[in-house]
Amino acid sequence: MPATVRSEFALALNQVATERGIDPTVVLETIKAAILAAYRKDYGIDETLTLTVDLNPDSGEAKVMKDGADVTPPGFGRIAAQTAKQVILQRIREAEKSAVLADYQGKIGGIAPGMVLRFDGPNVIVDIGRTQAVMPVSEQNPAERYHLNQRLTFYIEGIRETMRGNEIIVSRAHKGLVEGLFKREVPEVSQGSVELRVVAREAGNRTKVAVYSNAPGVDPVGSCVGQKGVRVQAVINELGSNEKVDIIQWSEDTKQFIMASLAPAKDIDVTLDEKKQAAEVMVPDDQLSLAIGRDGGNVRLAAKLTGWKIDIKGKPVPGAEKKEDAVVPAEAPKKEAKAEEAPKEKEVKTPETPPQGKAEEPAPIVKPEESTSKDSTDTKPTSV
Repeated sequence: MPATVRSEFALALNQVATERGIDPTVVLETIKAAILAAYRKDYGIDETLTLTVDLNPDSGEAKVMKDGADVTPPGFGRIAAQTAKQVILQRIREAEKSAVLADYQGKIGGIAPGMVLRFDGPNVIVDIGRTQAVMPVSEQNPAERYHLNQRLTFYIEGIRETMRGNEIIVSRAHKGLVEGLFKREVPEVSQGSVELRVVAREAGNRTKVAVYSNAPGVDPVGSCVGQKGVRVQAVINELGSNEKVDIIQWSEDTKQFIMASLAPAKDIDVTLDEKKQAAEVMVPDDQLSLAIGRDGGNVRLAAKLTGWKIDIKGKPVPGAEKKEDAVVPAEAPKKEAKAEEAPKEKEVKTPETPPQGKAEEPAPIVKPEESTSKDSTDTKPTSV
């Protein structure tokens, strides 16, 4: 088979199409439109006239045709090339951008690696490969600080029409970022044996994921956590290391699901109101702060995860009441004992004072005087 020698025009055409990622026929149609626009502009041709351009894809020779006749002016090739240059470049850029948008249209809802290029006011311009994307303030993680050349994983949220044209919007605060990271890090999730039923996220604070296993013998929570927490730790590192991720098992039993969603709180009693779609939760006083969470974040995410309105109330700890009852009688006898000891000390002191008073009394010494007085009275008659 003889080798075909391509002209410089054909080689350049294929090179442009390959570099820009567009179809060569699109480039040819763009060149035809640019040549026709240059012909009308330079020669003042009326727009109502029907003109066509015949372009040879191998040699690049162009002819302007009118009703099947060649009306190409002499020397028009060089004039057309100079006039149509900017038009051709603009059309190629538009074709390239539309091809990129069509490519990323199928990637909406997934994740892609990117690098921070620059800051456009409050917005962040990100390089995601073939094109640039915009991350507005509403899609930024409030706990993160971005800097130039920072490499991160972004969630492709969608394509929006703006004043500058169509733009790809990426996010670091969307819950889809967590889903995409789990699909990347956990093979069971990407294969479909483990399903992420519900994801509730407050970017920069906490995320709750309810998982369910479709395959028998597969632990959904253990698969997502990984050996020694390797898999979930990889997800946390991608989220910025400051965000907590709670993985709970999805359950059809609403009470069990609500109790699991309020983790890490334990010993929970749940009462459901089906009409109001509300749940009253009784939590021990020592677990109340864990159930509510910081600034109410834990119970707020649990409500998003379950779809129920959750009202948390505290209940006294049974062990605390027993301890108080045991303390009261233990202190009472000590006080009574002290009260009884006081009079004993007084009784001991009182007998010590009487001996001092007896020593001062001269009663026993008076008796011999009385006896002598009696003797004297007795002796008087004898003396008479």
